[in-house]
Amino acid sequence: MKFTVPQELDGITVQNFLRKHCFVSARMLTKLKRVENGITLDGKLIRSIDILHGGDTVKLILPKESVHIEPVNLPLDIVYEDEWLIVYNKPPFMPVHPVRDHQLDTLANAAAFHAAKMGENYTFHAINRLDKDTSGLVLAAKNAYSASFLPNHTEKRYIALCEGKITGSGTIDAPLRLKEGHTIQREIGEGGVRAVTHYTAVKNYGEDYTLLEIRLETGRTHQIRAHFSCIGHPLAGDDMYGGSRERFPRQCLHCAELCFTHPGSGEKMTIRKEFDFFEDN
Repeated sequence: MKFTVPQELDGITVQNFLRKHCFVSARMLTKLKRVENGITLDGKLIRSIDILHGGDTVKLILPKESVHIEPVNLPLDIVYEDEWLIVYNKPPFMPVHPVRDHQLDTLANAAAFHAAKMGENYTFHAINRLDKDTSGLVLAAKNAYSASFLPNHTEKRYIALCEGKITGSGTIDAPLRLKEGHTIQREIGEGGVRAVTHYTAVKNYGEDYTLLEIRLETGRTHQIRAHFSCIGHPLAGDDMYGGSRERFPRQCLHCAELCFTHPGSGEKMTIRKEFDFFEDN
């Protein structure tokens, strides 16, 4: 990877240039120092304290990664792909990463098979992680720099179907903590971490359901599910948080939009994939 120093940054140190203007994480910067010729200028090794001048081009050799995920030929819906990143449309009931009870049926397994088929070799880095039963867009990085850059340059929009009737827009600002006696379920309560959810009602289905657009200010585990349960409108199908599965077999939550800055070009990109909960069921 190559980065050219703008004239207005003449005199900046290597560390400040890479950290503040190229968004190289401190962790990656440490790794680069351990790679042979990890950070060079005009083919010569440079230190993080060295001074750069306008027009200089800094070259990075990214560290090799060795996380192995078993490739499995599974159906895969790829919405966008280039040499830097890939966006998948994950179906419901598919975990993102292998876990104890799901070793060979995850998005990561399918992604590994696709990469091998394309003759590419990269570690699966999911930038946004959806629950197994949540559907929608998953952004994944193809290299360590993209994996470092994208989390701070990505916004997500969700759609959800909740029980009951909600109108207008609103914000839920309520702290979340792990529910006592549980390993994953969250609840509202003292000692929890701050969690903020913004929502807009899109459509009412009588008094039974409301379709919502949701934007997260914070990204906590089960944030959307726990927040709407706490205001008396659990997601349809979300029996963990008080919703009924009589009509829907899973929580009606879908990541419908990703807005991110491309780590290579700096271009602002928006990718959408809508979903109809009623049609799917």
